[in-house]
Amino acid sequence: MASQSNTRTAALTAPTLTFLTDLVENNYRDWFHANRPRYDAAKTELEAFTARLIDGASAFHPLPNTNPKDCIFRINRDIRFSKDKAPYKSNFAVALGPGGRHSGRIDYYLHIQPGNESFLGAGMWQATPAQLATFRQEIDYNADALKAIIEADEFRTYFPEISGESTKTAPKGYSADHPDIALLKRKQLFFMHRYTDKEVLKVNFADEVLRGCRLVKPYCDFLNELFFEQETHDFQL
Repeated sequence: MASQSNTRTAALTAPTLTFLTDLVENNYRDWFHANRPRYDAAKTELEAFTARLIDGASAFHPLPNTNPKDCIFRINRDIRFSKDKAPYKSNFAVALGPGGRHSGRIDYYLHIQPGNESFLGAGMWQATPAQLATFRQEIDYNADALKAIIEADEFRTYFPEISGESTKTAPKGYSADHPDIALLKRKQLFFMHRYTDKEVLKVNFADEVLRGCRLVKPYCDFLNELFFEQETHDFQL
């Protein structure tokens, strides 16, 4: 485990982004194996960076029993059902949540990809039909609670980009002239903040990511309470 001092200073460096850039142009196994030392160095750096995020996030979002390796996604692609047979992803990705990427809850997602394609994101992405029904019921009952979070000036300034699909027509049971029909149509509601390569390579990049996590946390809390606390309550009944 990295020392507390090393965790606080861990940062991403140019060779890590360069490796990913080169991988895009050489996405085949022979090249990857020949450049394995570069990948290993980049992965070690990413693990130290993730440890720094875990350490910093623990101040506002406890992450017990969470280690960097559990948060980092594998670089290998699942190509079984894909027409694209490139074996490796062209990015590094981290899911910051209790226990890592398999927490099963709404967590913080950090995507590192050269070409100014890096971003921090969080929100409703793969909601089950039951969760989507619960979300819409809550919006119908009290949309102001969610809007107070996602329409706050600081939130919208940091997360100007909304990603995800909406239905083309009003969901069943809701009127097309509902005052919050735009939210009710949402099947996905995922907020993103993009980072330039220059920002990613700054020494204080982890602090910037943590700033974004703090800002989006109330939205994550809203969804987690709505989806998972309700499920627990229903089970207990």
